[in-house]
Amino acid sequence: MSYTPSNPAYADPVDPALPPSTFQLDIARVALVVTDPQIDFLGPTGAAYPVFAESIAEQGTVPNLQRLFEAAKRFGIPLIISPHYYYPHDHRWTFQAPGEAMMHKLGMFERKDPLSVEGFAGSGADWLPELKDMIDDGQTVVCSPHKVAGPQTNDTLFQLRKTGATQVILAGMAANFCVESHLRDFVEHGLEVVVVRDATAGSKIPEGDAYAAALLNFRWLANALWSTEETIANLEAAR
Repeated sequence: MSYTPSNPAYADPVDPALPPSTFQLDIARVALVVTDPQIDFLGPTGAAYPVFAESIAEQGTVPNLQRLFEAAKRFGIPLIISPHYYYPHDHRWTFQAPGEAMMHKLGMFERKDPLSVEGFAGSGADWLPELKDMIDDGQTVVCSPHKVAGPQTNDTLFQLRKTGATQVILAGMAANFCVESHLRDFVEHGLEVVVVRDATAGSKIPEGDAYAAALLNFRWLANALWSTEETIANLEAAR
């Protein structure tokens, strides 16, 4: 099954230098991990949405995430959410990288308290409405928040290991930030990782096209790079 992106700039090379994937999906030991399926990234009212909107539209990120969530439920594979939250004490950090500083400046993922959901519903930190029911179904694993981009600061890897999974289907936001950071950490821990290329998106800012940057690194680091359509077809075949 071939994939043709809506933007030809993201097409696979005709004559790639990297060898083809040899990944074999085992549905008995795979989990779906989704980073930051939250309003501040994916919703029109979200704090960061304006710089991601073009990429979200190009990739069809929201409907593709919906399809992946539905597939995880249908095929009975674990769904694990690695969210991003900031609490008042996080704003007392003595130093920040530019990406962190920007998120704080925009007021992304704000919550009043780690132990309270006061003001959470409908806020930028809340789940995107299209995905909310599937996250809040009592079956989905919602991890503690990561604080910069990778799972080193939360329990995603622990929760993933507790499912028995050694393979990961990875999607979510943002492509060159949290998705790529989770990919790198999972691979370093000896997991096989498939990135779903059209169930993520990147910012487009004067510094560059973040999705394009991530796509190159996905090709180097992921065990496979699939579209949503390919992912669902491969799950169906593996079942």
